[in-house]
Amino acid sequence: MHLQCDIPTIAITGSCGKTTVKEMVASILSTKGKVLFTAGNFNNDIGVPLTLLRSTPEYDFAVIELGANHIGEIAYTTQLVQPDIAMVNNVAAAHLEGFGSMDGVKQAKGEIYQGLTAGSPAIVNLDSHGEQYWEAVLADKQVTTFSVKESKADYFASNIRLSDTGEASFTLQTPQGNIDVQLGIIGQHNVANALAACALSLFMGATLEQVKLGLAQLGMVKGRVEVVELTDSIKLIDDSYNASVPAMKAAADLLNSFDGIRWLILGYMAELGEESLALHRQVGEHAAPFKFEHVLTFGDDAKAISDVCHGKHFSNHESMIQYIEQQLVKHDTQTHTLLVKGANSAGMSKVATALKEKYS
Repeated sequence: MHLQCDIPTIAITGSCGKTTVKEMVASILSTKGKVLFTAGNFNNDIGVPLTLLRSTPEYDFAVIELGANHIGEIAYTTQLVQPDIAMVNNVAAAHLEGFGSMDGVKQAKGEIYQGLTAGSPAIVNLDSHGEQYWEAVLADKQVTTFSVKESKADYFASNIRLSDTGEASFTLQTPQGNIDVQLGIIGQHNVANALAACALSLFMGATLEQVKLGLAQLGMVKGRVEVVELTDSIKLIDDSYNASVPAMKAAADLLNSFDGIRWLILGYMAELGEESLALHRQVGEHAAPFKFEHVLTFGDDAKAISDVCHGKHFSNHESMIQYIEQQLVKHDTQTHTLLVKGANSAGMSKVATALKEKYS
């Protein structure tokens, strides 16, 4: 099985941000034509074929997201997709149980490039990649790079600024020229995702103006960094959809850009294997210097975060919700920003939903 019609096809994987990059590319390319793209996170060995079965001649582009929690899964789904261009957004400690180690993660993600024919574009993140694990497979590909740190990359962001509400704007530097871009979603970590999306889209024939428009009009991905003004003084950042170490650190960075009383409300990160406790502690050590007024955690290993940050740990969602609501009543004259995040299985959406219902 592969695409039923011969459509220019992009394949995207990575430890985190791949769904956001997919949504960005789909938004950009929809200014040019009709785009078939992965619905939600239908990105595994069952979801990918289901996406491919939706292809019909009316589509101009296909943007397929490939996820994996074990070695060999991306090799299999890439074979089905037969992409014209492929990218690993980044490599990080995620799904370590299935991969065994970071080396396993690098090997697994790099499988996406095996599905490219010689000379095809392979997009690589200079800030986070597979090093020697990818050398052989990339040797005969058209390697194109992006980076938020290295100005020598083909795609680079300069003059990065954050608005009061946390949306980034920057100058996008590309082989085709430079253009000023404003992102329609919040978080500085999305600058790297935008660079990735730009590189993929320009290879598909998009113009810089279409990239600018597509990134500006990007709709919210459900449960991914949604800012809700609960009241005049209480702001909720609902990022409850999922969690990895880099995404947790990015969430802390984002919260630190807000004023008033700041709440870091985190559920555990899943599938981190025997490294789990150390990786949770690493998130706590990243957040501790920000001295957030409240750090609340749920789930065994997440306790390491509140321990490092002198926060509070909860064994169930109900007591956490009750505590938050009591504190908000007690300090109702001050402004509050609450950021909620965790693995899907940590169920932090319950906390976000309870807050939305209380103040709606």
